Amino acid sequence: MKAMQTWKHRKSIQGKKFQLNQDPDVLDTWFSSGLFPLTVLGWPDDTADLRAFYPTSVLETGLDILFFWVARMVMMGMQLGGDVPFQKVYLHPIIRDARGCKMSKSLGNVIDPLEVINGMSLDGLLKRLEEGNLDPNELKIAKEGKKKDYPDGIAECGTDALRFALISYTSQSDRINLDIKRVVGYRQWCNKLWNAIRFAMGKLGDNYTLPATIDVSLMPPICKWILSVLNKAIGKTVTSLEAYKFSDATSAIYSWWQYQLCDVFIEAIKPYFFNDFQEFEPARAASRDTLWVCLDAGLRLLHPFMPYVTEELWQRLPQPKDSCRKDSIMISEYPSPVEEWINDKLENEMDIVLDAVNKLRSLKPPTETNERRPAFALCRSQQIAETIQCYQSLIMFLSSVLHLKILAENDETPAECATAVVNKDLSVYLQLQGALNADAEREKLRKKRDEIQKLQNALTQKMDASGYREKAPQSVQEEDMRKLTALLEQLEIISEAEKKLDAKTGNN
Repeated sequence: MKAMQTWKHRKSIQGKKFQLNQDPDVLDTWFSSGLFPLTVLGWPDDTADLRAFYPTSVLETGLDILFFWVARMVMMGMQLGGDVPFQKVYLHPIIRDARGCKMSKSLGNVIDPLEVINGMSLDGLLKRLEEGNLDPNELKIAKEGKKKDYPDGIAECGTDALRFALISYTSQSDRINLDIKRVVGYRQWCNKLWNAIRFAMGKLGDNYTLPATIDVSLMPPICKWILSVLNKAIGKTVTSLEAYKFSDATSAIYSWWQYQLCDVFIEAIKPYFFNDFQEFEPARAASRDTLWVCLDAGLRLLHPFMPYVTEELWQRLPQPKDSCRKDSIMISEYPSPVEEWINDKLENEMDIVLDAVNKLRSLKPPTETNERRPAFALCRSQQIAETIQCYQSLIMFLSSVLHLKILAENDETPAECATAVVNKDLSVYLQLQGALNADAEREKLRKKRDEIQKLQNALTQKMDASGYREKAPQSVQEEDMRKLTALLEQLEIISEAEKKLDAKTGNN
């Protein structure tokens, strides 16, 4: 087809004479692009911008034009500007389709960002193909590809969701295998942010004012914990941005918002607002202050990755009295770690508590949603018993159990209980009372045994390796031995749970 078009073109100009003149003021595309760092600052004139901003700091571009463009900019910058135009080059990945194939119009797998941002039906996607210049065979292949990849079209995702998805993909080395379903997932997460702000506005009230100072030491443990993990998320995000590890930054922000603020903190403080009991007023006040601080810092932390939704939500937060808050989140100060918020001990305790909550949730039959059942926590150390006792009401609320009884190592566990091992010092039980599926419980214990056995084998292999005892630092060897001992103890606990299950169900 293309050869025929070329032949027809030659035939139409055959016998005609033309005079072609080169424009004296136009450079080759890549050479003119090579002047970009200089010309945008006013070169060849000696401008104030050129003196102030040349050389620049970072260039962001793609690997495929490293020598076409970047090398030319360096050479021309050194020759004409007297210095390299930038100190660092950040190479972003090349975007491909979900299967890793290079985007091609003839394959129909090209993703237009505007189609993802605004959404488009399947008919609209097919019409776009028809408006192009594909030949009939290519058009047929392209349409089949669109129908296969987007049978329901592309859902409206918005700019922020697409931006966050692309940044989170940057850990995939030199390519991004873009799956639109992941972008849709981040659009739904934006709704989660809206819901968090809506909850906060309801609990803060119209007349809320942030205190001039907040004394973290007087707050409930859950408030201290969320500020401590927020502090860690801020530190991780800042260090990741400084190291150009943008995917790590998005992971830190997403994990804090989703798994710590929304899933734990917001749920944990709800009981304080169930009624107006005066005894809960200090906890309610601390929860309000903590919630405002978290949302303000969390939105500012997220802003570079989701600029539009964070601006909208930040503007809705109550403004502190007599504050000098900026007019826009865009020009507000980016969060930095706060030393007073650090509480490693509390974080370790909450890790155990949340592990126990997740284990209790996993023990519930999948058909049950609202039924609350009795639960038990078997503590094999005084420290664990004190931790569970301190957070007993929180565990009950988050895991939706009827009550939580703390058992000592020698106490007998009730009959018809599903079992889960949290760690070597803690096991949790959920009384199912006739709903216990012995075979399912044995399968859970077997999977847990296999998981721990695999970890033990890997650790044993590491410790038995040649030169380990001579080369590994003593502190590492001691830590490995501690881990190995804990794994062996967990295997013993699982064996004991299996024996008790067999005894109670009459399986010999």
